[in-house]
Order: sequence, then structure tokens, then C-alpha cells
Amino acid sequence: MSKTSLLFGIHMHQPVDNFDWVIEHAIEVCYKPFFEVMSRYPSFRFSLHCSGWLMEQIQIRDPQLYQQIQVLSKSGSIEFFSAGYYEPILSVIPSQDRVAQIEKLNRSIFESFGQAPKGLWLTERVWESSLITDLNRSKIEYTVMDDYHFQCAGFDEEVLDGYYLSEEGGKRLGIFPISKKLRYALPFLSVEKALDVIKSYRRKEDSAAIIFDDAEKFGMWPGTFEWVYKKGWLEKFVQTVLADDDIQTLHYSEYFKQHKPRGIAYVPNASYYEMGEWSLRADDALRLERYKQEMGFERYEKEGVKFLKGGIWKNFFVKYPESNRIHKRMLELSAQRPVINRSDFDTALFKLQTNDPLWHGVFGGLYLPNLRDTAYRYLIECENIRYDKSSVIEVNHNELDGYEKIKVLTPDLIFRFDSAYGGQLVEFDLRDRCFNYQNTLTRRKEAYHQRVMEPVVCNEHGCKDEAPAEEGIDTIHNVIAQIDDTLRDAIIYDWYLKNSFIDHISDETFSPERFRHCSFREFGDFANQPYEASWNQHAISFLRHGGLYFPEKVDAVLEKHYLPRGNGLDFEIKFESESTKELLYLLEHNLHFSESDKVLFNGEMLEDEGEIESCRVMEIIDSILGKRITISLDQPFKTTYFKLKTLSQSEQGFDLTVQGISFAMAIPFRGNFILKGKLEINDV
Repeated sequence: MSKTSLLFGIHMHQPVDNFDWVIEHAIEVCYKPFFEVMSRYPSFRFSLHCSGWLMEQIQIRDPQLYQQIQVLSKSGSIEFFSAGYYEPILSVIPSQDRVAQIEKLNRSIFESFGQAPKGLWLTERVWESSLITDLNRSKIEYTVMDDYHFQCAGFDEEVLDGYYLSEEGGKRLGIFPISKKLRYALPFLSVEKALDVIKSYRRKEDSAAIIFDDAEKFGMWPGTFEWVYKKGWLEKFVQTVLADDDIQTLHYSEYFKQHKPRGIAYVPNASYYEMGEWSLRADDALRLERYKQEMGFERYEKEGVKFLKGGIWKNFFVKYPESNRIHKRMLELSAQRPVINRSDFDTALFKLQTNDPLWHGVFGGLYLPNLRDTAYRYLIECENIRYDKSSVIEVNHNELDGYEKIKVLTPDLIFRFDSAYGGQLVEFDLRDRCFNYQNTLTRRKEAYHQRVMEPVVCNEHGCKDEAPAEEGIDTIHNVIAQIDDTLRDAIIYDWYLKNSFIDHISDETFSPERFRHCSFREFGDFANQPYEASWNQHAISFLRHGGLYFPEKVDAVLEKHYLPRGNGLDFEIKFESESTKELLYLLEHNLHFSESDKVLFNGEMLEDEGEIESCRVMEIIDSILGKRITISLDQPFKTTYFKLKTLSQSEQGFDLTVQGISFAMAIPFRGNFILKGKLEINDV
């Protein structure tokens, strides 16, 4: 029997413009020690994908590490893989942008390391066969995806020890199946057990053990720095592999040239199994988990994996309207590339296409405000290039819900209003700071919230549902998080999207606590329903014939008019009904700030929730961006507020994140009212 070929690849990525401390920490505990170990064993051949932006950061922040990678490349130790330069999900960006991003990284790798990549790292392993044509145009000959992709197409695990050929329209591509067993073994099991897994791939003379996985597992995931470097797992692993007569390390390119394919494969649209689970709505994800439990672990692994599936990656656009909005705005801008034809526009657009703020799984992703801020920064940069200082009102249907999205540009601001959702403000951009004050996130149910409400029970005998202890460390999928009442209290779900200019009809029972818990009385149907839109060159109007429900319906009509100006807009809200009850009109806004703790409302720092006494003007000072936002009404109002926090899972456990400030301006009324106001923004 010949040796098992170990095709060992690592993938390095950080979100564009991630925090400095995160990049420096990643270099210190992960990238630098990894390449220091590998530099001592240049005969260990491995493959590397590093996103273009991260390699730029390594070159700037740690030239010694950068040179170390160059030396390893020159010695023949490293085979470079390509991908989109700024790490987009290739299947969700237009064809012209896919090719441009891949070719940009190809050029960068050739100029820095003298290699012309033939292999491609498939970001988040999100596969669609329509990619093959564009990969061919980019000189890519093979890519990697999970063995799960193949199993979904009916392949058994036993035959996934080499590459297959696929095609689209006659264009060919080699596809390598990454072993799940190896992903969960390296670097988490002992070296001896890890080698046993590698040697399990010896079905044929030319069998390969295939792994391509996140470099961050080697030092950055919880507990791995101690295990991989201080306790010497990586060095021992490399030494043991090199000394083993039954294993040889090969580059993917060498294996691709030296061996014939295992056969032909047509793989369905898929990502890795966990991603499919995460893209489902919470209740469906819980049902899927129950089906797996009913099937049992062994039966699922043996036969259920072919048939029991989650959703597809694009389902994140359905699950999270905030993600869909960023994505569809990106597509709107990408369509302008041929018209604008400027390299600075292309660069901003490609940075906007980075995948991280568009989804959520075990990492924060969409739940991290700084990642969404970065996306909007480059989106606004593109808009500034596109429109210069023009003032325009444009209408499109780009979010694919059939309703008008009305965009207003002034020399200072960009507003976007949504007729599908209350004629509300859904984007509020500062053009000079490239910041979107409307970049909030709605609180919604996630499947993992059940772990907070029904935590794993631990006692002196261990934890219920805990896997049997094995020599090694846990992956982040098995880590048991610390849970307390603060987290449980934060699980609140909104029944409407957290935009601005939301219209509520409530009564005197409205309070800060009910507002925060989204449990106040709502008599109207104006907060989450469509409005009829109309517009001209200077103004926008929305109208809804709705009702009040006590519970019998009383007809009601609400009109909203917006008149944009250079540094803000005037607005008028007109409400008519035949009800004679004493009610409360609430005009709700949800604004996002880069540092909400440094924002003053009428001169006061805000508590977690509370009220501001009656006034006619709300002045918000954002000292970080140096801006004053003023919202004034022609009637006195009382303000109720709370800090909008989400509870999301992360590799560390659970994160409680402030997404913005929710505040409702309350005005009592009986029957009808007309409310006039202004929103202005000025430098402090």
C-alpha cells in the first residue's frame, strides 16, 4: 500500500477594517507562531489562502512575518490559493465582480510570492455550479468544498479520498472534498489520534486525506493557543507526520497533476452543514435538531447526512432584512460600475462585498455593529463618487418585495424610505463621515436562545448532553457558555423592524419597561404595514388607510410627508379617525451610534431605559462624529427610551451588544391630529 497523501491547507481571513486590536491579537497568538513552527520544517508542504486585505495588514504590521511567508513560498513549502480579494461569497456578487476580485488576488499573489494560483478557496464553502464559468475565466483549475457537499449529492464518505471533476456548460473544474473527520480532529485531538484519522484514508493506492480549514483554529479559538503552541501540539504534529513512512505531504497542485480524478460529480448548492442550520429560521433550526436527535448520532452520520439538510446560504437575505438591504444596495451599486468606470469606486465596492456582515452563525457577523458600519462606510463612499454633490430623489424596487424604496440625496445626507414598511426611514447616511445612523438591528428569535432559557445542567458528575471526554480540547461547537439572568432578561423579540419614523397608537399604560419588552398596547396597524407612496422632485408622501382595533375596528388614515433640505428634512404627520378615546401617538426612532455611551440626549447621558420630561426639541450630541442631531415638533412631547441590545452567540459564548437607542416621542390625542416637525444635523 502506498503512502496516504496529506493535503493540508489553511485559510486566513479577518473582516475588512476589523479592530486594530483584533488583527494584532490574531498575529500574536495565531499567524506568527504558526509560521514560526512551519519555518522550522520547510519540507512539510501545505497550502495557504489569505484574504488580500489581511495580507496587506500583515505586510504593514509585521514585516518579519510577511518575509517568513515569502521564504516559505520560495522554498516550495507553500502553495497559494486564490479567492475574491476582499473575501466575498462569490455566488452572491455579480459575475463581472467575481472575476475582477479573483484576478486582483491572483495579481497580488504573483507580485508578492511569484506564484500563479490554480486552486481557489471557496469562501465559507458556499457552492453553486454557476461559478465554474467564472473560475475558468480566472485561470482556476480546482477548488475545495466539504465532503458534506458530496454527501448531499449521494456520495458515501468512503469514496471521498481524492478529487472529482465537474462541469458547467462544458467548462471543467476539479473539486476536492474536505474531510469533516479531519476538520474536527485537527488540532483538537491528540497528535496520535489525529494521525489515526489521517491514516484512515488509505482505501486506494492514491488515497488523499484532505483538509483545508481556518488558521484561526490554531491559536485564536478559545483554548487553542495554550494547546497548539504552549503544549506544542503543532510542532509535534509536523514532526510526527514527517517521520511517518505512511504519510506524505503534498500540494493540491501536485496531487491534481499526478493522479486521475475519482470520477465525475455534480454537487448541489450548499455550504457546510452548520451553515445550512444557521440560515434557517429559529423554529426550523430547532426542528432540524430534533430530527437529528430522533435519528441518533450514528445513524445520522452514516445515512441521514445525505437527506437531512438545512437551508442555503442565500436564505440569510430572507432571514435578516438588514442583510438583504446591504446586499441589494451593493447590487444596485455594482450595476453602476461600467458607467462610473473609476478604480476608487471599484475598490470601495469590492470592500463592501466582504461576506462578514451578511450572515450569522457561531461568529457575530451581522450582529457586530462595527462590521455593518464598515459595509455602510464603503457603500456611502460609492454613493459619494456616483452622485458627487447632487441633490436627487430616486425610486427603485431593489429589495425584491414589490414596494418602492425612495432614496433622497442632499449634498450632506442620504435618506432612504420604505413604502413596504410604514414609509419609515431605513437609511440615514452622513455623507462626510460615511456613517449610517439607521444601521440598527431588530431583536429576533435565534435557535441558540433555547440554550439560554434551558441551559445544560452540570453537577459533580459532569454536564448533561456533554460529549464523553477525549484526549484533546473542545471545538467551539462544544463549548459550554456561562449563562446568567442578565442574558435571560435580554431575550426579547420585536414584532416590527427597528427603523425610524414608526407610527404607534397606544395609551397611558405605555412605559419604559413595556417599550423595552416590546409588550405595550398597540391599537393601530401602521407600524409594520405597507403605505401608498407618491413623490415629485422635491417631496415624498406616504398614505395608509388602516384602522384602530379595540378590538372592533375603527377606520383610520395616516399620512406622512417628508420635505428634504440640505442638512435635514421637514415632516408632517396627519392622522384621522372616528375614535373618541384618549390615546397616545408614539413616533418611534431607532438610531445607531458608533459609541452609544458617549452620546448625550438633551445634555444627559442615558441609562439603560428611562424617560425624558416634556419638551419640544430633542438634541442629540454625537461627540465621536462631531454631530448634533435635532428633532423638533410643534407640540410638546415626552420621550421614553431604552438601549436596544441583542443577545447573540459567538466563539466566546454569548454577546450582549448595544445596537442603538430606541426612543419614542409621545403625544396624547383624541380623534385627529396634525404634527409638524424638523430633523436637522449640524457639526458640533
